[in-house]
Amino acid sequence: MTNPIPPITLPPPQDAAQEGQWLETALHQWLNQEFLPEPVNQDIAHRAAQVFVRQRMEGENDVDSLVLALLTEMQAFDFSRSFYSEFAVANAVSDLLLDSLGIDRCCGN
Repeated sequence: MTNPIPPITLPPPQDAAQEGQWLETALHQWLNQEFLPEPVNQDIAHRAAQVFVRQRMEGENDVDSLVLALLTEMQAFDFSRSFYSEFAVANAVSDLLLDSLGIDRCCGN
């Protein structure tokens, strides 16, 4: 029988606004490095950080739930001027959060 993957949780926020600023900066850098740097990348990173901060302030610490909330809310964002989609952004945020926790994303570890 297989064991379920345990949830990954962030520690409660010390300063949600500071976390949001970190996420906005890190995501903006990631977006600019993956494809061409575009002005819309800043808008994407800013909106994603807003969603993240609000979720954290509402008490959400589960990474999966944060990513799903981000995915859902980013569906309303206009990605027509971007190479990205809400799925790429949510996956990038997940990777950035896991990296910040020191969790190796390779090979299911």
